[in-house]
Amino acid sequence: MNEPNPSVDEADGLVGDALASLDAGRPEVAEMQCRRALTLRPQHTGALSVLGLVLHDARRHGEAEQVFLQLTQLEPGEAVHWMNLGTARRGLGNPEGALPAFARAAQLGAATPDFFFNLGLTHLDRKDFESALAVFERARQLAPGDAEIRFQYAHACYECLRTDQAIAALADWKSLHGLTADVVARIGNLLMNLGASDAAEEALRTALADRATDLGTSVTLVKMLERTNRVSEARTILEQAATVNDTSGFEAGLTLARATLAQREGDHELAVRLLRQVLAECKEFDRRQYQLFPLAKSLDALGRYEEAFEVLQEAHRSQLAHLQMAHPLLSVRNAPTLIITEYGCDPADVATWSDAGAPSVADSPVFIVAFPRSGTTLLELTLDAHPDMQSMDEQPFLQNALEDLTAQGIRYPLQLGKLDSNQLEAVRTRYWERVRSKVTLRPGQRLVDKNPLNLLRLPVIHRIFPNSRIIVAVRHPCDVLLSCYMQHFRAPEFALLCNDLETMAAGYRRSFDFWYQQAGLLQPAAREVRYESFVADFPNEIRGIIDFLELPWNDAVLAPAERARDKGYISTPSYSQVVQPISSKSVGRWRSYERHLAPVLPHVRPYLERWSYEA
Repeated sequence: MNEPNPSVDEADGLVGDALASLDAGRPEVAEMQCRRALTLRPQHTGALSVLGLVLHDARRHGEAEQVFLQLTQLEPGEAVHWMNLGTARRGLGNPEGALPAFARAAQLGAATPDFFFNLGLTHLDRKDFESALAVFERARQLAPGDAEIRFQYAHACYECLRTDQAIAALADWKSLHGLTADVVARIGNLLMNLGASDAAEEALRTALADRATDLGTSVTLVKMLERTNRVSEARTILEQAATVNDTSGFEAGLTLARATLAQREGDHELAVRLLRQVLAECKEFDRRQYQLFPLAKSLDALGRYEEAFEVLQEAHRSQLAHLQMAHPLLSVRNAPTLIITEYGCDPADVATWSDAGAPSVADSPVFIVAFPRSGTTLLELTLDAHPDMQSMDEQPFLQNALEDLTAQGIRYPLQLGKLDSNQLEAVRTRYWERVRSKVTLRPGQRLVDKNPLNLLRLPVIHRIFPNSRIIVAVRHPCDVLLSCYMQHFRAPEFALLCNDLETMAAGYRRSFDFWYQQAGLLQPAAREVRYESFVADFPNEIRGIIDFLELPWNDAVLAPAERARDKGYISTPSYSQVVQPISSKSVGRWRSYERHLAPVLPHVRPYLERWSYEA
């Protein structure tokens, strides 16, 4: 017969008390009770389990790791101990060390939503976004209404460039459970980045109305408000956050928020100091890009051009390190070849094209094409101000149409003449269905489809909308190259193209070579708009464009900045410039970096000469 053991009974009682303390929101008391239990029974697994959770919640991940490691040794067959060990190692910034622990948990049968959620977070930390998406999908299937799981699933979709999938995942966000202010703010921020501006605005308003806002939420809200050009609201929230005594864990986020607002308010000296402060603490080289690109922007604004260029070079090295982890197959192919430019239309095939059944000018979109950073956002917003026009930010709908064309079994663009009017109408129908998912056109309104690199898709445009009007934005090639080099592009292929000036300049040349070759053959109704002339003589330039588009005049087009402010979210890097009055201050900016651009001038010289630009 076993004798009662007072130390066991007392230890069990202390563990029960610790759980009650934890439920009551008193983790420091729970920790003390667990440690007292462990003085009585050093290997009490219940006390160790509760202590590990307390330490993990307090972000004392190193201590938590040791506790969970001890538990795996005491009870090696318990999957939950291995899962907790993996979670602690992830908290320590050691995702590679976390994976074997999660693998052992899986072998022991771990298959809960919490398990897949934590494993997904570990893959996100590793920049293995496809693996993260796969395990978040498992978590979502098991807990379809969990807000945090749904957000992380959508986040993984976003990182995998599956925009529609991410938007669909968040369509019913208001019905999810566990919607804290922080989760709602992060959902809103992600929706904004996905281009779902109306849904993002609703989430933003919901988060702003929640009085239980913590520091993490405040940082997210500042980011969202600045990104939608509501700088004064962002400043108010940031000042409120600054009054919080305990900022542990959020210092970097708060400092970055201060730097962003300082930059928007023109205090570039302060922005430089704050960004360097964050960089000093950033130990992951691939993440330094997020501070380096804005740092270069402020250094440029201060006239510290050589310093700015050195920072840009490091920013691109950091971004390349990220691309090599997140998109290894893309990065091993080296520089993008713009393979689409290798295939032009066959003149004999073009001679067979029929425009029968094609929509009229008034029923066709207006396309704005260019090499990025040529002033297309300003053009788009100017036209969007016209009551008979409606834009939709940059969308991949022409690329989708190209894919629909090739799905008919033809070789693109060599056999576009084989498509009959019914097939072409089906492709147009799919195009308009996608458009309606983004904007609602009133009767008589025309669509502005602005996506600069549709410069490379003229055969698609001319085959499905042969009567459309196309605006080609042109800007001094050196200003374009410099502006692209200074931007933090998210799209992996284009980011890789812009990773060095030589590669980018070659891509610029190939893009316009292709456009002029195809335009010479297809003879589209296209008008070139030179950025320098557009900003210098805006009223006359826009009148010419309105006439070209066969639109009635409306004075609203003279106030694109007002239209930009009304729209709120603008997806392109120009979002903060287009709310300002039109000016020529960006013209000739490249001169400050002439020494660095000189080696790539041979690539762009044909277009310097074609458009009569000086170099």
